Amino acid sequence: MALNKAAPDALPSMLAEVGLPAFSACTRLLVVVPHPDDESIATGLLIQQVRAAGGEVRIVLLTAGDNNPWPQRWLERRVRIGAADRQRWGRRRRAEMLRALECLDVPLEALQALDWPDMGVTDVLLRPGSELVAEMAAAIGQFRPSLVAAPSIEDRHPDHGSAHVLVRLALATQPEPPSLLTYLVHGRGRTGASIEIRGTPTQAANKRAALAAHHSQMALSSGRLRRLATRPERYASVSGTPADSHAVLPWRPPVWLRPWLRLSTIGPSGKHSWRWHEAPLRRDRDGWFHLPSAATAEGRPLFARLALTLPSLWIFDHWGWCECTAAPEPAAAPLAPVD
Repeated sequence: MALNKAAPDALPSMLAEVGLPAFSACTRLLVVVPHPDDESIATGLLIQQVRAAGGEVRIVLLTAGDNNPWPQRWLERRVRIGAADRQRWGRRRRAEMLRALECLDVPLEALQALDWPDMGVTDVLLRPGSELVAEMAAAIGQFRPSLVAAPSIEDRHPDHGSAHVLVRLALATQPEPPSLLTYLVHGRGRTGASIEIRGTPTQAANKRAALAAHHSQMALSSGRLRRLATRPERYASVSGTPADSHAVLPWRPPVWLRPWLRLSTIGPSGKHSWRWHEAPLRRDRDGWFHLPSAATAEGRPLFARLALTLPSLWIFDHWGWCECTAAPEPAAAPLAPVD
């Protein structure tokens, strides 16, 4: 059932329907954004409504958005972009974000920048010995939010999908994890229950002003950003494990593509990565692939990612991440190596 409402004053009842309290001076909202401008695109209205209720907002920015070459080439009239150019671009985007936060009534000291690599969150998250989850857990523990807003696992930008995974893993370490709302910027989510936020005319105008403050992104994407500014914000409420989550992978890649695929998992048993034909998968009679039950643990999130190892100019994920939970072993033989 969709929880979509039109009027702003309908929000308290919508929150109650998914088990969340209405916004108040006690609300502590932590917004996790992979890049500068995501805070305005995805959560500009949510932030303002929490602030209007007297609540506190903290923004955790994962990257500086410095690996953004095409707008930089266009605005700076250059083809080659070196390390110093990227650093300058990252500083520019950070300054734009600070102006956007002013439009949303967020104090500048509420911004916490982690400076992780733009377009590299996935690689660092899956790297052995990486401390990303611990850093995110520390940010959550320091602020002690009552509500977290983070990217959806269905977002096709790799930094966004991986941001969801690391937030979920970080929340699993908290003794009393806060409520989680997820937002989608790239791609289309599955149909399901959602919270729809429509702002007042003033809040909508403030969101448009915040988006306009990101001048570097308006250069090549002004039409898209303006369209995003006019639509309601939609959030999915994540509480525990989704009912349709299971140990069966949602992908059945074609045989001819499998030599160039890599399957990665991260969860209770640590981080693992295999080429497709080396992965410890089992296949059922219907052709679906299962992870072994040893990789899952009840009440602990496990995430799997399928990616193509061939280089490509296309930055978005085709398969991306999925969430898995413990499930019975399938009645099937082990997956045979692919020739």
